Amino acid sequence: MLRCMLRAKIHMATVTESNLAYEGSITIDEGILSKAGIIPYEQVMISNVNNGERFETYVIPGKRGSGEICLNGPTARKGVVGDKVIIFCYSYFEDGKTRNLKPRIIKVDAGNRIISR
Repeated sequence: MLRCMLRAKIHMATVTESNLAYEGSITIDEGILSKAGIIPYEQVMISNVNNGERFETYVIPGKRGSGEICLNGPTARKGVVGDKVIIFCYSYFEDGKTRNLKPRIIKVDAGNRIISR
């Protein structure tokens, strides 16, 4: 049996931009993605702490070191600059491999700089 489990989380990131004109997705600083183990175009779920919105989209990499967290396209309607979001990435694992699973949890400060892993 396969179980859908949390594999990575970026905790309390701050939205830095909202771009309604873009085709869709969320742009995340490539350095943060790398530390979290999330790859470009991978599906993520975003939970907006400020307004309770929860939505799925895919990731595109932003400039490394920029701290960029940009809601693009329709997701731009789900939050505004300054909102705090939690970004979840789930994967399917064989039942026997879930007992020792340790998701990567990346915590960032208000400037989206990594403060712990």
